[in-house]
This record gives sequence, structure tokens and C-alpha cells, in this order.
Amino acid sequence: MPIKSRIRTVPHYPRKGVMFRDITTLLKDPVGLRVTINELVNRYTGVKIDMVAGIESRGFIIGSALAFQLGVGFVPIRKKGKLPAQTIGHDYQLEYGTDRIEMHVDAVAKGDKVLLADDLIATGGTAEAACKLIETMGGEIVECCFVIDLPDLGGRKRLEKHGQKVFALCEFEGD
Repeated sequence: MPIKSRIRTVPHYPRKGVMFRDITTLLKDPVGLRVTINELVNRYTGVKIDMVAGIESRGFIIGSALAFQLGVGFVPIRKKGKLPAQTIGHDYQLEYGTDRIEMHVDAVAKGDKVLLADDLIATGGTAEAACKLIETMGGEIVECCFVIDLPDLGGRKRLEKHGQKVFALCEFEGD
């Protein structure tokens, strides 16, 4: 069952010219969700992973299910000001301005093997910032995994240029 067929495309969202790849249709489909998580679990079973880190917000869904199935912990990486305890953050560039992601200072220990998970990689700015944040804490990125890669936007190449391994279950090219 190809998961790509279960992902909805919403034209001109959030602005004109953007083809938004919406995984909510995949998540609500019990077979699609199960296949998605099982494919990722199969890829990482037997790999030394101490925790899965998920990027807000859809990375929480994929990452927590994956962490549960792998029998490891889950670390949320959130937007600025959303975590209750002491945090460490990393600022990164957006198309128009900057943003910041944070995690708790005790979320990752030196030497922890971390699998980074999110629903989609586009330009790679948020994922790159998440990797830098984890590495600042002494964690080692095992791989960055995504449900969707938008290769035309260069995120995979951006992460690989910085030495990260990248995996995605499917790609949407063009438009």
C-alpha cells in the first residue's frame, strides 16, 4: 500500500503557489498510519537509538509512535516559549525573518543516540536547527527521518551537506 496515495495535496496553502502536503488524511487512515509507522520501525529495529526527537507539531505524532514501538523515549522539540522547564534554544532563518526552536536542557545527554523525526522536509531549516540543538547538548544524530521529502526545495541536500543521514518514505517532486 503506497502511503503517498493517502496524502492530500492542498493547493495554494498557506499562500498562493504553495502545494501543501497534508498528512492528516494519512493519519486518519488506520491502514495508512500503521504502514507508515511499521515501515519506520522496520528501518530502525536493531539500530542503536536512545531516543526519538520529534519536531513540533506533526513530528510529535510520527516520533512518539515510533519511539513507543522501538521501546525508547521521546523528546519534543518545540517552538519558543512552549516548554515549561529550563530550555536551550536555537535560532534559524526563515524565508522572511527568524524563528526559534527549544528543548529542555535535560532532554538529551552527552553521547545519546537520537533519531530525529518529522512529517516533512522542505528547505530543511527547522530540521537543521533541531540537529544543531541536539548536537549542542552532546547528542549524536543517528538519522533524520521524514514521511515526505520535497526534493526540489533542497532540505535533504542541506542536511547531508552537514553530515546528516536522511530518510523519507516518499517524495513529491515539482509543483
